[in-house]
Amino acid sequence: MSVMYLEFYGLKEQPFNVTPDPEFFFCTSGHEEAFYSLLYGIRTRKGFMQLTGPVGTGKTTLYRTLLDRLGTEIRSALIINPKLSDIQLIHSIIEDFEIKVGKRDRKSCFDALNSFLMSLAKAGSTALLIIDEAHNLKPSTLEQIRLLSNFETNKAKLLQILLVGQPELTDLLAKPSLAQIRQRITMSITLSPLDRNETERYIHHRIKTAGGQGMLIFDSPTIDEIYRFSQGIPRLINILCDKALFLSYMQRNRQELKTLMEHGHPAFGSS
Repeated sequence: MSVMYLEFYGLKEQPFNVTPDPEFFFCTSGHEEAFYSLLYGIRTRKGFMQLTGPVGTGKTTLYRTLLDRLGTEIRSALIINPKLSDIQLIHSIIEDFEIKVGKRDRKSCFDALNSFLMSLAKAGSTALLIIDEAHNLKPSTLEQIRLLSNFETNKAKLLQILLVGQPELTDLLAKPSLAQIRQRITMSITLSPLDRNETERYIHHRIKTAGGQGMLIFDSPTIDEIYRFSQGIPRLINILCDKALFLSYMQRNRQELKTLMEHGHPAFGSS
């Protein structure tokens, strides 16, 4: 079925998967600014950085694109389960950096991590730690992360730390008890939903990247409806576009796209 779906629209791959594929990264002015700000912060070893945005606005795609662009020039570790104990977090970081450590007590792990970071610095490189869903971190775990930022030389931070989360992360860090970590954040970036024009460009970009011709599939009135339903949230745009393409394929009629949206097909919920 999926092969016929692609053939019907002249596509080489599915354009609206919800997985964070860097190949489909779309630069709005806000996403582009966020990308290059973080790239600058990492390469100049600014230490603590924060990336927030509502659910589905492209935070994961952005940092995965960032990792893809950095390549092997910077060693990275990614934590996607923030609901870990303090020591579990340290173990996960050690494992993701592929650091060999004899004992797994806190001091041994910190010593091994420090040696690893110092060796990178001597080689002219650095390390990046990304913690996703950071709004779910416990205050005690955030304090543990703050201690990691103490790895430094007289000139630069040895470990670059990017906290990624929903807007609740900002609220969490605003607590008086977390003033020390909040004051160390050198860069705070917020992603916003797309506007109507960005939504149209986003849709056409994804179709073109997948090998198709955007205007032959989604016309402007259809995009109006997609924007109305999605409110510019990229993840919702992907879901709506994928459903619209599939349903119109099932009816073998490309012209049904706008009709399906306008008349509230059950797949799209109510407006």
